[in-house]
Amino acid sequence: MSAVAATPAPEPPTGPRPRAVPHLLAGPATLLFAALVLTPLILTALLSLNEFEYATGRAHGFTLAHYAAVLGDPYYLEIFLRTFRVAALATGICVVIGVPEAYVLSRMRRPWRSIFLLVVLAPLLVSVVVRAFGWSMLLGPEGPVNDLLAVLGFGKKRMLYSEGTVVVALVHVMLPFMIIPVWTSLQKLDPAVEQAALSFGASRPTAVLRVVAPQILPGILSGSLIVFGLSASAFAIPGLLGGRRLKMVATIVYDQYLSDLNWPLGAAVAVILLAANLIVMLTYHRVVEGHYRKRMG
Repeated sequence: MSAVAATPAPEPPTGPRPRAVPHLLAGPATLLFAALVLTPLILTALLSLNEFEYATGRAHGFTLAHYAAVLGDPYYLEIFLRTFRVAALATGICVVIGVPEAYVLSRMRRPWRSIFLLVVLAPLLVSVVVRAFGWSMLLGPEGPVNDLLAVLGFGKKRMLYSEGTVVVALVHVMLPFMIIPVWTSLQKLDPAVEQAALSFGASRPTAVLRVVAPQILPGILSGSLIVFGLSASAFAIPGLLGGRRLKMVATIVYDQYLSDLNWPLGAAVAVILLAANLIVMLTYHRVVEGHYRKRMG
């Protein structure tokens, strides 16, 4: 009888454990995020806790006086309310315009869908400052809009440096950020679902509102959070179209940093804006997500 050769035992793996592979792959991105996002936020929070001497311009020590000054002053509270009111209006208008536009875009055939998708994304290639100057020329005292109002007999109106102008410009800038998430959600939706509702006698508006809209709530939620966050922290449009009289939080931070040179107070305003943004956005996310789960089971 021939001896059966013993099977050699498998060598233990020398590489990293399978569970550690995702963490190793995400490591570089995590380090980059910490360096570019978390580090400036931590430094800003630490700066907001420093005392400030107007005589010397020095920031040192530790104090919570800047937070007390901002939260206890009606002037700053009014600016925060105006900022969130403008951001909420811009977000609501983007939802009203962007969701139907994304729906129409998703139902288009090639090549029209690609053409209009390019039209939607094309404004992102132009600087926000350039677009703000464009709105200032359109709505200025000698702009074409006022010229048209004068021809129609309404007389010229002062449209610049108002909340309405800032909202209109923000909608123009933020609308692509609403359309793209909703359009992506619609791309994942089976068209047969809507066709089934129509075959059972539902009208087109009913099918869209009661069948399609509940299923694209995640896209509407994502777009709303992006638009609200960017609108609440926008600087170029409120600074150029709001002027010196229509203050918003971002312009206040700019003034404190570069005009008054009170960096700790500007940092405190920025931290409060970030915290308020997070509270509003997390609350909105929880309400919409709960409604979506309730509707979709």
